[in-house]
Amino acid sequence: MSVTKPKRQIPGTTVFDGDMARKGYALNKMCYSFNARANREEFLRDEDGYCAKYGLNEQQRAAIAHRNVLELLAAGGNAYYLAKFGGIFGLDMQDIGAQQTGVTKEEFKAKLAAAGR
Repeated sequence: MSVTKPKRQIPGTTVFDGDMARKGYALNKMCYSFNARANREEFLRDEDGYCAKYGLNEQQRAAIAHRNVLELLAAGGNAYYLAKFGGIFGLDMQDIGAQQTGVTKEEFKAKLAAAGR
């Protein structure tokens, strides 16, 4: 007899679990490739071709085109790999956190500072 454990749910949060890791494998593999400058340059020259090279699905390709972190997370993206994608456009983890929470980067930084007090 097997017992199925219910999926963890956190309101307003996309939980990155095994299912999401499998869903986002191609997307995260592509984002990891951005560690190499040549790959970042190739992506900027031919974004659609680069996405095709990694086998991104339509949801993932749309999220990449929209530059939307919440869409990328829903498509299986892992925040740490997405930071490599954001880096191409000069974004850091605070920019990503601000997008996720719907505030400006300055407001997000103020929230972080207040939480650390």
